[in-house]
Amino acid sequence: MKNAFFYTMVIIIAFSSMIGPFSVDTYLPSFQSIEAEFIASRVMLSETIAVFLLATAVSTLFWGALSDSIGRKRVMLISLFLYSVASLACALSTNYSEFLLSRILQGIVASGSLVAGRAMVRDLYDSNMAQRVMAYALMLFALAPAIAPVIGGFLHQLFGWRSIFYFLFLYGIIMLIATSLLLDESLKLSKRQSFHPVSVIRVYFRTIFHYKFMTIVLALALCFSGLFVYIAGAPTVIFDILSLQSTDFWVQFVPMTCGIIIGSMISGKLVKCWPQHRIINLSFIVMTTGMLLNLFQAHYLDISVFMVISPIVIYAFGVAMAMPGLGIMAIDCFPDNKGAAAAVQTFIQISFAGLVAGLMLPLVAQSILSFALLQTCLLFLSLLLWGVSHQVKNVS
Repeated sequence: MKNAFFYTMVIIIAFSSMIGPFSVDTYLPSFQSIEAEFIASRVMLSETIAVFLLATAVSTLFWGALSDSIGRKRVMLISLFLYSVASLACALSTNYSEFLLSRILQGIVASGSLVAGRAMVRDLYDSNMAQRVMAYALMLFALAPAIAPVIGGFLHQLFGWRSIFYFLFLYGIIMLIATSLLLDESLKLSKRQSFHPVSVIRVYFRTIFHYKFMTIVLALALCFSGLFVYIAGAPTVIFDILSLQSTDFWVQFVPMTCGIIIGSMISGKLVKCWPQHRIINLSFIVMTTGMLLNLFQAHYLDISVFMVISPIVIYAFGVAMAMPGLGIMAIDCFPDNKGAAAAVQTFIQISFAGLVAGLMLPLVAQSILSFALLQTCLLFLSLLLWGVSHQVKNVS
């Protein structure tokens, strides 16, 4: 029974986490059609990714505190229901303004199940087991960036771009039913915290000024952003750099997903015999290798699918090794406020992803070299913060 529940948790957490990448990646193949129907530019469509990520990031702070107050399962159910409604609104939009507003609403409610799910894992398991759950969940979660554009391209070709958001509506309903039937509440009544605004603000101020927590969370956000450069920039990579078609997104996302799955699997295995910091150190070596190869091919080699995609796969492998350990280390800084800690972690990670999509990518030249240099800067800052985290204790 324990093994059955372990794998149930892995599956539910993984598929709840997929809501984010599904919401971003499934409609990437439809950019050109949406641009034509709404008379919108590529920059305007990129804004629909940025506002989704920004809304998701900000709302995590609400959902995290709420999950510490009313429980994890309730938050997951509320957010999944509202996500389904918001996805339906996207499908029914008649102009760009309605679509943009619906994406904001979708982002606001998308983060609830993600934040509550991460806190639920730490409620139920010790640090090592929690890292195993998150590593195995990340293996399944990694399927989302690979299959989302493929599903989106398939639905777009057969039924048009609106069918993608009908698919997201159905996905939310299925996850709502599964969560309701398969999960129990993990937060004991004795562990619940006040949802009074003063109490919530006090908790969040503690997280912001907890130096070790913030250096770990920022290191995680920055190294992930180095990968997100190529996720949010996929239309440019596929259409403009590699000169491929809307049905060819798998060329980037399938190999990248394989890297994430293998990295997650190795992280889950190594945690049985290695301390967290050693696994994370190894992951940064892998990410640095991918980054250096990326710079080399961008500078010296002719553009080809293999040479452009291979360094991204290596970098994704390293990110997947680092994320479970960094995430659990951050949450462990606040054992009595796991929901709030998970919320701040998610807020910062998604905010940086939103900055990449909405600010950094539009400002840099749309070239493979610019993408590689941006990734280099983000990873360098991540490495710096990971080093700093070793120099500070659990000071708040």
